[in-house]
Amino acid sequence: MKDSWEARDTARVAVFAAVIVALGLMGPIPVPGLVPITAQTLGVMLAGTVLGWKRGAAALLVLYVLVAVGLPVLSGGHGGLGVFVGPSVGYLIGWLPGAIVTGLIAHSGRITWWRTAVAAVVGGIVVIYAFGIPVQAAIADLPIGATVIASLAFLPGDLIKVALAVVLTVSLYRAYPAAFPAKVRALRGGAGATGESRPAAAAPGRP
Repeated sequence: MKDSWEARDTARVAVFAAVIVALGLMGPIPVPGLVPITAQTLGVMLAGTVLGWKRGAAALLVLYVLVAVGLPVLSGGHGGLGVFVGPSVGYLIGWLPGAIVTGLIAHSGRITWWRTAVAAVVGGIVVIYAFGIPVQAAIADLPIGATVIASLAFLPGDLIKVALAVVLTVSLYRAYPAAFPAKVRALRGGAGATGESRPAAAAPGRP
């Protein structure tokens, strides 16, 4: 099935851009024994796992526009063109390819917990770190090895976000498949989010 843009996709993009903003407004979440977790990258993961690469990328582009015009939509209330030249800009830029890769993997077949987990880890962690670490090292004039080691402090929190993304994505796919693009709903066919077979008539939201 061709992945055509539906009328409701514009609303989906706007909703997920708002979700990412809302997660940023929460501020860092303290976790005993770990560095505080910023929830915004959870929104990036969900944009990919739910919307797919095309709509997920659109949601991130909307966010970038909001940041560029100066709205304080990033974690900690940051915004404006200045954030695009700071040491963390690589991570911010990495959100876009991260959402794209996440969506490509998550929507390569039926929505399952393992596919969603792989998508969130590769797109939501590996890709974002691949952009963020070297840029941070270059801007801050730090050795790349030291920057990698420092970034590992955030890995446990990112893995927690992966687990949340899996639970939320699979639960949403089961409860409200209409939140996903038509192509993904078509892949659902007569099976549930975990791949167990069941009668086609029992699959809500089937095209």
